Amino acid sequence: MDFMGDRATLLDTGRFAQRHTGTTAGVVDLDAMDAAGALGIVVPFDRVGPAETVEPEDPAEAGEVIADAIGSADAVESAEAESEARHRRAAESGDVASMSVLGALLLRRGDLDGAEPHLRAATAEGDRAAANNLGVLLHQRGYADEAAGWWRIAAVAGSAPAAHALGRHFRERGDEPAAEYWLRQSAEQGHALGAYALADLLEHRSEPGVERWMRAAAEQGHREAAYRLARALERAAAAADLRADRPQGAPGAGAGAGVRGTAGRDGRETGAGHSDRLWREAEQWFRQAAARGHRRAALHLGVILERRGELKEAGRWYLTAAKDGEARAACALGFLLRDAGDEESAAVWWLRAAQDGDGNAANALGALHAARGEQQTAERWYRAAMDAGDVNGAYNLGLLCAAQDRTPQAEQWYRRAAYAGHREAANALAVLLLQAGDATGAEPWFSKAAEAGSVDAAFNMGILHAGRDDDGKALRWYERAAAAGHTEAALQVGMARLRDGDEREAERHLRCAAGGGNAEAAFRLATVLDARQAPPGPPALGEPVTGKSECEEWYERAAEQGHRRAQVRVGMLAAARGDLGDAARWYREAAEAGSRNGAFNLGLLLAREGNEREAALWWARAARAGHGRAALRLALLAARRGELAEGQRWCARAVELGPAEVAERAAALREALLQELTA
Repeated sequence: MDFMGDRATLLDTGRFAQRHTGTTAGVVDLDAMDAAGALGIVVPFDRVGPAETVEPEDPAEAGEVIADAIGSADAVESAEAESEARHRRAAESGDVASMSVLGALLLRRGDLDGAEPHLRAATAEGDRAAANNLGVLLHQRGYADEAAGWWRIAAVAGSAPAAHALGRHFRERGDEPAAEYWLRQSAEQGHALGAYALADLLEHRSEPGVERWMRAAAEQGHREAAYRLARALERAAAAADLRADRPQGAPGAGAGAGVRGTAGRDGRETGAGHSDRLWREAEQWFRQAAARGHRRAALHLGVILERRGELKEAGRWYLTAAKDGEARAACALGFLLRDAGDEESAAVWWLRAAQDGDGNAANALGALHAARGEQQTAERWYRAAMDAGDVNGAYNLGLLCAAQDRTPQAEQWYRRAAYAGHREAANALAVLLLQAGDATGAEPWFSKAAEAGSVDAAFNMGILHAGRDDDGKALRWYERAAAAGHTEAALQVGMARLRDGDEREAERHLRCAAGGGNAEAAFRLATVLDARQAPPGPPALGEPVTGKSECEEWYERAAEQGHRRAQVRVGMLAAARGDLGDAARWYREAAEAGSRNGAFNLGLLLAREGNEREAALWWARAARAGHGRAALRLALLAARRGELAEGQRWCARAVELGPAEVAERAAALREALLQELTA
């Protein structure tokens, strides 16, 4: 998912320095414009000298330093007031560096009228920092062209912040070649904002060098650059995973350790090791940006950690981003809490995210209230999700109305979501139309949903064509759905291959479906395997009992899911092993679920144990369900008891039900009973 949007934040270092040598001192850059360009030109702080690193040792040698991170707010204000007074006295005495620093102090405070005379005086004496800041002042007053003139003077004199400001000035006016020239000047001097702005320009023009300059800015602590570099690495890692046909996502802790990627034709690393390295580096840059307060980076870091199973740390980063106003992080935190069983806390964060316009959170609240039976509240939140631009809101409203048998309203909401491109809504709409008997209207929506990637819609297209006896088209749609993991579709393909005699392909698809939890597929797979093995003979004396075969395991899996035929088959296999208790259990389960074979076999076991009365009850149930042998057993039982009329009645039923062998024996018995009655 692509995450967008974040305010740039101004972070002022408050650091000023001047050199004893008399070269121009100036203001250090507002570290601050992480998303350069979002808020206009910032106050650039010109660095001092080639090394650009000056530690304040002595005011006479290293300049005056105003630190905004020491002591309490009152102490800082007092220090700044004292510094301003000292620089003002020095400026009035004609000290150029103090004029420049005083002008920068007043400019930062917003006192443009007070700052301008001092900056102009220092600029006239050749102070490049003053020229740069004079440009800022004029830009703030709306004199962009005059500002650019002063920035040019400062940039030519070697000011990296001025070159950056000038580059952005030209970019805003559409002069990209000039913008690139000055931004490159700034970036090559090690200016973080210049490197970031240059990378942004190159990316806009799809030119090489983006990663180099984005990395340069990120390495200097530019948080937006770190975030965008991480996003680029994340996309590259996802693409590498896609090429390697492996699940997309950050590797687990230690993933890829000891794994080397292979080299492609161009010499670049490829393979799993390459992908894992990209994921780790992306995580590193997300972490750096998040640590500097970038809320979207905190969100992405949380996603990576959650995907890796590190839920506690993921929750901490979601919480950090959510407190900073990132609605999607609040929503994600809600899902983490819900999964941990804390629905009430989840609802609090979803509410916060939904009120900030997050449609996903509004949908989550709707689902929460729907599960509690609060339909009106659920509908209100689904509507809020839809108003927030989340098409899932319309789809969920359709589901809500359908569950309440409000079919016209459900169709309306499904249509709205389907027209917006929601594939599952298109499928649901088609199902609704098909249920109403409009197969012609349903087919285009099934097709549209299937083409958009809905697996259920592809399966439904198969059902639609099968209903028209178009087995070829049905099979093609079933195969398409099966390839995407639809278990019912895999079962249909397996059965079709069995009919065609392609047992190998049939087994492959049946295994897929059975592995996905389809009981019918497990049963049919077991029958395929069962047909291949020779029937087991009686064990030799002293021979150990062998374990269960694979086919028996599949029968049992289907039986445990309530498949009646599988339950009967498992009972038969248990009886063959001599485990009559287990056999009776499975027969009883099948019989109680409505299996006539289960009832008949259970009756046989009970009769063998001498419980003919209960056996007769189960045979009667089986016979009434259409089991001929059960009817014959009841006839024999009645004849043995001397109940000749009852025996004739069950004989007639057995003759009617068959099969032929049973009908023949029942007819003979009926004739014998008739003779006995008329004797």
